[in-house]
Amino acid sequence: MTPRLSVRRSDDRGKAEHGWLSSRHTFSFADYYDPRHMGFRALRVINEDRVAPGGGFPTHGHRDMEIVTYVLEGALEHEDSTGTRSVIHPGDVQRMSAGSGVRHSEYNHSRTEPVHFLQIWLLPDARSIPPSYEQKRFGDDETSNRLRLVASPDGAEGSVTIHQDVRLYAARLETHHALTYELDPARYAWLQIARGTARVTAGEQSFDAKAGDGFAALSGGPLELAGADETAEILLFDLA
Repeated sequence: MTPRLSVRRSDDRGKAEHGWLSSRHTFSFADYYDPRHMGFRALRVINEDRVAPGGGFPTHGHRDMEIVTYVLEGALEHEDSTGTRSVIHPGDVQRMSAGSGVRHSEYNHSRTEPVHFLQIWLLPDARSIPPSYEQKRFGDDETSNRLRLVASPDGAEGSVTIHQDVRLYAARLETHHALTYELDPARYAWLQIARGTARVTAGEQSFDAKAGDGFAALSGGPLELAGADETAEILLFDLA
């Protein structure tokens, strides 16, 4: 069976400009509302954020959400009410389970350089679980021209553990390299081009993709990813 792809172009995303923060919303978020884009399966939020030096999100609360942070450039400083303090760099994957309630803050770790990152929210498979935090590093050698499992419900292959039936893969796809992912007929997928350019193909459908573009695979079968003019950083969500 060949996947049928639905495309969410970068330029069509929601926008928010706050001086210290420039944000792009793949799905409805905060003041941006589009009933056609409320999420995909358990995937509720993909925000691409750029935070100015010294800027950040003051302490605020979350509950009943799995929050994954993926830094592309710079460094993000995190502190939360579980007592966790950390700095997230490119190559790190952070998972915070808000569960029954957690408060946290996120700031640009640098006073001179911006930080660029994706913040991802997933609906959990259970409510009011104890809040928890996990962060792991995946080097360039692990994601270079291959899909590396970085988050999963069972922590497989050293991935962070998500409380939902979702498997998240990361890849850095160089020019002239290609990957194929075989999507189970009973599953769905979301592809997010985080940086660079690529070509996404599913059967007779083929798309040139750039940073910020997203693709929903609505049926199973092979998904083909090919490097284009710039090295692409790609996230692939395999969803129930």
